[in-house]
Amino acid sequence: MLLNADIEEKSIGTKHLFSGLKLHVERSEKVAIIGRNGVGKTTLFRMLVGLDKDYAGAIATQPGARIIATAQEHAGLGDISVMDYILSRLPEYTHLKNIIDTYPDTMGESVHKIAEYSEALERYGVLDYYNVEDRILQSLDDYQLYDKANLPMHTLSGGQKRFVELIAVEHADADLALIDEPTNHMDYVAKAAFLDWFKSVQRAVVVISHDRDVLNYVGRIIEIKNGAAETFAGNYKAYLAQNAQNAATEMHDYATAQRTLENLHKQIQSVRAKKASTNKTPNPFIPLEKRLLKQYAEVEAAMAQPNFWIDRESASGLNKKVSDHYDKFKARNIRLHKTSTHEHAKELLRVEGLQLGYSNQPLFEPLNFQLQHGDRLRLIGRNGAGKTTLVRAIADAAQELRSSTWRAGSIFCDRSLRLSVYEQEADAALLSLTLHQAIMHIYDELGLPSSTEHIMRTMGNYLFDPQTDGQTLVSELSGGQKARLQIIRMLAFDPNLLILDEPTNHLDLPSIEELEDALKNYHGALLYVSHDSYFADHLGGSDLQLTPIP
Repeated sequence: MLLNADIEEKSIGTKHLFSGLKLHVERSEKVAIIGRNGVGKTTLFRMLVGLDKDYAGAIATQPGARIIATAQEHAGLGDISVMDYILSRLPEYTHLKNIIDTYPDTMGESVHKIAEYSEALERYGVLDYYNVEDRILQSLDDYQLYDKANLPMHTLSGGQKRFVELIAVEHADADLALIDEPTNHMDYVAKAAFLDWFKSVQRAVVVISHDRDVLNYVGRIIEIKNGAAETFAGNYKAYLAQNAQNAATEMHDYATAQRTLENLHKQIQSVRAKKASTNKTPNPFIPLEKRLLKQYAEVEAAMAQPNFWIDRESASGLNKKVSDHYDKFKARNIRLHKTSTHEHAKELLRVEGLQLGYSNQPLFEPLNFQLQHGDRLRLIGRNGAGKTTLVRAIADAAQELRSSTWRAGSIFCDRSLRLSVYEQEADAALLSLTLHQAIMHIYDELGLPSSTEHIMRTMGNYLFDPQTDGQTLVSELSGGQKARLQIIRMLAFDPNLLILDEPTNHLDLPSIEELEDALKNYHGALLYVSHDSYFADHLGGSDLQLTPIP
């Protein structure tokens, strides 16, 4: 066993996260950790890698096991280059390279140093480090970082640093790799490269991810739920089947316990009535009442309020009785308001011969497309191909402005166009506000009426706690919480054209499915960027490839 965790208790402030959580990782297995936003997945990850030791329990790794994890912080690196940083993250590389480079000039006839040098050469070969820089350059090219190899790490964006971490993990050949949300912000080429590595790697990998394309290639899924870890053998498809079966059983048990409590309550009321009406001493109904009260307390203590999610396909196959239970007990998901249906199909946006770029160089070949009510169009292109530039140009055109990146062609917007854009990052102006203030700011900017009651109801609809989350700074919200705030902003004024940039990033599985269902029923037009194949298959529509100019 490579890793074994037994967490007796973990809390952050007043928030209780884990109690009796147990998990283990065996050699060469691929394990995914999933769970609703806010259950503590990233905290658990920090505990597993040793960055958070403030808990009761124990986490043990096999002695001598080589372990690598994607780093979350990159402060204090100085001017170290991207290539040197990746090499420094490889197990034993720095130590072995130092011996190989320095010993020939210093070892002389020292038998000890000659032996160390020979062992280092052999170990360097066993770890396949002689050509590692060439392989790293190929990976940098896959992630569009080839020209960054010799630049300092501090010059990279946050997303680029995430890719550097993945490259380090891929080339470390460690016994155990721990990776947090690997495919967020990846384009389709980078994601394909990661999946190829993930499918073929023969070492153990633990990945925190809700990317269903990734979950398809794991051998075990661990779901963090109610402070504990529940294990499901197999990949995503197997998880869905087991989850649906477990949920049906637990719902049946809960319904049975509820009926037992109802019966016990009736018996207790009856006994109390008889106890009050008798004059016998001692009262023969007192011991019976105590037994029934004790039984009631035991049943009540043993039953927990269910909090279930069953995927839409499995839920559609439930029998009526189980389906009724699920409708009553299912986990809360984000609730999106219904979009308008009164507008007839007509052209909202038309793009003709459009080219955008910087300086005198267009980013892509001329684009031609149109969007009507109900249309779905998926933008496909590598990072840097111009997807974000195109989105900004359309947003400018909707405000009757010409983008500074315009080089040729036209964008025509219908007068009835109401455009809303979902972006991956929260507006910087919102970061210093509390969640309650941020939602009020959004409504005020859009000229929409708002009240405390309306804002609190909106927070509840999007799975926020109006009391605690409402007073939390936006900068301190989790990635999933920020994504839900973005959805609130996107749908606030009933738009008829939505532009979405990787909307499933940071969302958990139930929220992704809820968003898919809401967008499936959305009557306006959708222009979206997504490298989640499940999401794209569900929304359908056509694809638009941005072809770069050589």
